[in-house]
Amino acid sequence: MEASVQHTDSVAVRISGDDTLYLAYLHDVYVFPPMRFKSKKQERFYWKTVRDVKKTLPIAKILHQEMVKTDAVMSKMNNKEKKRFWKQYEKILYSQYEDKFRKMTASQGQMLMKLIDRESGQTSYDVIKYYKGTFIANFFQIWAKMFGNDLKAEYDGKDKDQITERIILLVEAGQL
Repeated sequence: MEASVQHTDSVAVRISGDDTLYLAYLHDVYVFPPMRFKSKKQERFYWKTVRDVKKTLPIAKILHQEMVKTDAVMSKMNNKEKKRFWKQYEKILYSQYEDKFRKMTASQGQMLMKLIDRESGQTSYDVIKYYKGTFIANFFQIWAKMFGNDLKAEYDGKDKDQITERIILLVEAGQL
């Protein structure tokens, strides 16, 4: 007997002979111990991080997809074609995302850098260096250092970015 699977909007139906099975796909559910805050400052930091993750995570995912798509196109080009393509593509990206970036706070910009590293496995410095060159990447690194940031900082979900990782998991699962 041959089994067939038919998909509807919310559940899948598998018909095997005379039997009909309804299949429901559930999202992951994460259970963490409740957050215990030692001070109001710590609680404010947590909720500010939640706000920043909710705002920047979708953007980081979109940018990662753009990077993958762009890399696939640029891998087939020589250096001259890459420069010409990147100039045009950069204008398109600016027109699409400039408003979102301008409305971000400094902490949201920092969060976006972390999340781009988390999504792509490359620091912001490496991304800038790849697309714009070493000179521009160094310029932005110096600029970031003047304001207390570091484009070379890596995302570490197991240690220093543990709270951020927890928030990301909860946001992606729709629990926060």
